[in-house]
Amino acid sequence: MIFNTQNIRVRARAPLRLGIAGGGTDLSPYCDKFGGAVLNVTIDRHAFAFLRPRTDGRVSFEALDVGVEDLCGTDEVLDRPSPLVLHMGVYRRFVRDYLGGKPFAVSVASTVDAPAGSGLGASSALVVALVEAFRAYLDLPLGSYDIAHLAWDIERNDLGLAGGRQDQYSAAFGGVNFIEFLSGDRTVVNPLRLRAGVCEEIESSLAICFTGQSRASHDIIVQQRAAISGGPSVAIDAMHQLKLDAIDMKSAMLRGDVVEMATILDRSWAAKKQTASGVSNPLIDGLYDLALANGALAGKVSGAGGGGFMMFMVPPERRRQLIVALEARGGQADVVALTHTGVVSWVAPT
Repeated sequence: MIFNTQNIRVRARAPLRLGIAGGGTDLSPYCDKFGGAVLNVTIDRHAFAFLRPRTDGRVSFEALDVGVEDLCGTDEVLDRPSPLVLHMGVYRRFVRDYLGGKPFAVSVASTVDAPAGSGLGASSALVVALVEAFRAYLDLPLGSYDIAHLAWDIERNDLGLAGGRQDQYSAAFGGVNFIEFLSGDRTVVNPLRLRAGVCEEIESSLAICFTGQSRASHDIIVQQRAAISGGPSVAIDAMHQLKLDAIDMKSAMLRGDVVEMATILDRSWAAKKQTASGVSNPLIDGLYDLALANGALAGKVSGAGGGGFMMFMVPPERRRQLIVALEARGGQADVVALTHTGVVSWVAPT
């Protein structure tokens, strides 16, 4: 492939997400055996990727938000490890699949609007942003499904990172989505069209809180996968409940019934804790109890569990009280806005 990148600087942005219901049912082998269903929403936190050409024959990867940089020559970039495995993994995949295995000089940088281990799908959103940046840089004809699947394949197969499938599709499509994960690697994204006022009511009823602990999702996911592979178990029954809850949550959300959404959220949190040890801990339980005492209707951890962000549903008139109480306990609480655009890229002005 011949491409002209002289003085072209490409930027890409992909949204992070809140998993509202069904999280965990997008894990293999559960979704391969039984089919999974997830309902999630994207929020006003993003992962960014920045690409620009280099003229010195070198390749640089940089995570600007954490101050990590890796610089090497094109003659070694395909054979050496990198501390920035996501950047390197996306670069190598595009070189392999679209450039005939011939490395090229480029600077690849990123930032993310959330700490590592947030539970907001930040790592996968970053991979989606990187994939879209390379797609635009090389002018490749890839659609939203292509970008999401490629990002998932890079993470799970090329890099061997444990996790599910919802984050890549959420970041690629954006918005409020009911996503079905079927056997044979099939995924169907169903955007939900909410009637006027419903999105605003849901948004005004949400609060998030960073626990201050980055979650160690790998061990939780390994436990969940082992329980699923081992045949009938409490964990599998809990996964079945989570999938049913995603279907019920879809109906409640379309009706704009926030109280029913909170009821389902509470039920799902109880089920999620049955899928693996470590999903909750005393810190999370303490913040949850505090939230209920200060107006929250229900809550859960976002992502696999063990730390990261928690999300709560609360009557809008009591949301400020909840945030103040969580912050007084040491949590980092905030509001979120729902977003309706998936990954995008653009060429920066020269």
